[in-house]
Amino acid sequence: MFQDVGFFELVLIGVVALLVVGPERLPKVARTAGMWVGRARRLVRSVKDDIDREIQAEEYKRLLEEQNLAGSVHEIIEDTRKELDGIGKDADVAPDAGVAQKDKAKG
Repeated sequence: MFQDVGFFELVLIGVVALLVVGPERLPKVARTAGMWVGRARRLVRSVKDDIDREIQAEEYKRLLEEQNLAGSVHEIIEDTRKELDGIGKDADVAPDAGVAQKDKAKG
């Protein structure tokens, strides 16, 4: 938060605060300012955490949708594979049946 504020700037702010507020009330004002800065930091951290949670939830939702889509694709592939196996078995049986019928006709 105070990354661009150097030592000289902090001393200048302290001197101005001492002159404006006075030495009697300066500790109370500094304590109050520190409290507000702490609340602001907690608020910013809370908002940031909420945003991060929302982003993660969206990522999980997208991954779940991709997995559901991939699952249905896998089911289609398995169904097709079973149908092709059945067709292959029928194709293996068909030539044998044709040969048997030709043998009957000749014999």
